[in-house]
Amino acid sequence: MPENKKTIMSGMRPTGKLHIGHYMGVLKNWVELQNDYDCYYAIADWHALTTKYDETEELNKHIIDVATDWIASGINPEESTIYVQSLIPQIAELHVYLSMITPHNWVERDPALKDMVQILNKKTDEQEPKEPAQSGVVTYGLLGYPVLQSADIMIFNASLVPVGKDQVAHLELSRDIARKFNYIYKTDYFNEPQPKLTHAPLLKGIDGQKMGKSFNNDIKLSDTDKITTKKIMRAITDRSRIKRTDPGHPDECEVVYEYYSVFADEDIKDTVRKECSAGTRGCKDCKIELANLLNDHFKDIRAKRLELEQDTDYIKQVISEGSKKAKQRAAEVLEEVKDVMKLYKI
Repeated sequence: MPENKKTIMSGMRPTGKLHIGHYMGVLKNWVELQNDYDCYYAIADWHALTTKYDETEELNKHIIDVATDWIASGINPEESTIYVQSLIPQIAELHVYLSMITPHNWVERDPALKDMVQILNKKTDEQEPKEPAQSGVVTYGLLGYPVLQSADIMIFNASLVPVGKDQVAHLELSRDIARKFNYIYKTDYFNEPQPKLTHAPLLKGIDGQKMGKSFNNDIKLSDTDKITTKKIMRAITDRSRIKRTDPGHPDECEVVYEYYSVFADEDIKDTVRKECSAGTRGCKDCKIELANLLNDHFKDIRAKRLELEQDTDYIKQVISEGSKKAKQRAAEVLEEVKDVMKLYKI
């Protein structure tokens, strides 16, 4: 690693094919960061188990899908390290050491844990009743989620973590743990990971809710032009508009005009606003043009993804080589951590 490059760590849980919200909110930024930083990007399968421990049938497929979407989006395996979390056992060992010094009340107040508990409770509410062991119980693993998240970052002694403004609080625990480790063991070994703020738009789903696979309201990176157009035609527009000639209210168009604000240039946005407000542009016309904009915007990514889908051996090779590189770096950090802690070594 070049001496002048700081280390960045981030990741995603493998829950299926990624959508355009993932791209605009995360992947686009990752692609830009890889030129200036030493980037480690984790496919966080252990984290997936915190709320989906009983849904592992398609986990391996999801891992391949996520890696495929990343590479198609521009994550370059020659510049960034793509790895699977569970292939780096050093993360789990560091998690144990960090758990020994982390007060339980730190974990209980962490917003990352609260978010995960909400996800688990929602999942339980939507499912048929199961055995007590599979109900919406906060498991030991889920309780330790924030500490494992800290171990993910600290195993590479990362300096920066790319996050949106709404996620800054999630990183506070990692800094607290790093600070406490350094204090207890009288060292300055661990960096206190700082947020690398991203200012990406938060795209809503076509129904106006948060975009997500579970809501069936997402537009996937892997969707065809036809599927994308069909989904956009279902998108929410101005609820107060009855006839095509009624004056529209672009700012009240929860999804369609917001998408225009992200994917269209200023001239197109001005035209849409004027014609909609004057009642000379119908919602159907708006949606057709928007679908064309989206399909044009993602055409190269989709073409690359189709190519990669035909070569899963390459995807597996990228994961294997990236995981080996991540494991080597993690082993180096762990050995230094054990030296600082004065743990017994043979």
